[in-house]
Amino acid sequence: MFDNINVSTGSRGSDGKTAGHQFDGWSLEERNPDVIKAWMPVWEWFYRHYFRVQTDGWHHMPPEGKVLVVGSHNGGLASPDTSMFLYDWFRRFGYERLAYGLMHPSAWKTPIFAVPAAQVGALIAHPKVAIAALQKGAAVLVYPGGAEDMFRPYNQRYQIHLAGRKGFIKLALREEAPIVPIISHGAHETLIVLADFYQQVRQLHEWGFPWKLDAETGVFPLYLGLPWGVAIGPIPNFPLPVQIHTRVLAPIVFERYGRAAASDRAYVNACYEKVCTQMQLALDRLVREVSARQSSAP
Repeated sequence: MFDNINVSTGSRGSDGKTAGHQFDGWSLEERNPDVIKAWMPVWEWFYRHYFRVQTDGWHHMPPEGKVLVVGSHNGGLASPDTSMFLYDWFRRFGYERLAYGLMHPSAWKTPIFAVPAAQVGALIAHPKVAIAALQKGAAVLVYPGGAEDMFRPYNQRYQIHLAGRKGFIKLALREEAPIVPIISHGAHETLIVLADFYQQVRQLHEWGFPWKLDAETGVFPLYLGLPWGVAIGPIPNFPLPVQIHTRVLAPIVFERYGRAAASDRAYVNACYEKVCTQMQLALDRLVREVSARQSSAP
C-alpha cells in the first residue's frame, strides 16, 4: 500500500522555498491561509446566489484533531459541492486549522489548476502524503470514487459510487482516524452525463484510432452542460445553477484499528461496505427530504 517516497513537511532552503518542486502536491506547506481568505468572497457569491446552498449536520464534525472526511464526487471536473464544502469548512473553523484535500495525480500536470489548488490545501492523492497530513493532526478530505464517480451517468446521480477503492479504509485504520462522510444533493445535476464510453474508446485506441485517452482517469463521458452544450471526454465544465444541499454525517468508528486491522482484507472489506451503506442510506433520506420540500412548495 505504501511506497518509499519522501514527503516534504516544510523544510526550507536558504532561499526560503520548500525543498523539492513547488506545487506538485507533495508538500504540506504550500497551503496558504491568505490565499484561502482571498477565495472566500468568490466562494461566498456562488454559495449564496448561484447554488443557494443549504447545509446541515456540522455538529457531527469533530471541532479539532485529525479526521478523514470521505465524500462522493459530483458534477464533473467542476465538482461544485467540493468548493461549497470548503467554504463551509473555513467559515466554521477558520483558516489556521489544518485541512487538506487529496487531488488526482493527473490534475497536478496542469499548473493553472495545480497552483491555486495547492494554495488552498490540495495534496496529491497518495497514501504517504495523506499519512503525513493526519500525523500532523489535520483533517483530510478524500473522494475515493475519483473521476468514475464525478462522471457517473445522470441516472446514477443518487447512488454512492466509491469505485471499490478501499485505500481510505486502510488509511483510517492505520492512523486511527475517525471517518466523517459527507453527501450532497443537486451537485450531480449541474451537468447531465449521458454515458461513459471509456471501454469503447480504449478499444478504438488499441486498434490505432488517434483518440487522446487518459488512462489515469479511466473515463470518457458524453455529457450536456456549459459551456460546450454537448461535450465528449473528461474536459472541464461550468456547472449549471442548480441548488445544492450538503450534509455532514455522524463519524464512523470501527471496532479495531492499527496496522493489523489495516492488513486484514476481510475486515477492510467489511468496513468499506459499512461506509458505503451508511452513505447510501443517508443520501436516500436526503433525496426524499428534498423531494418532499419541492412538492410542498407553492
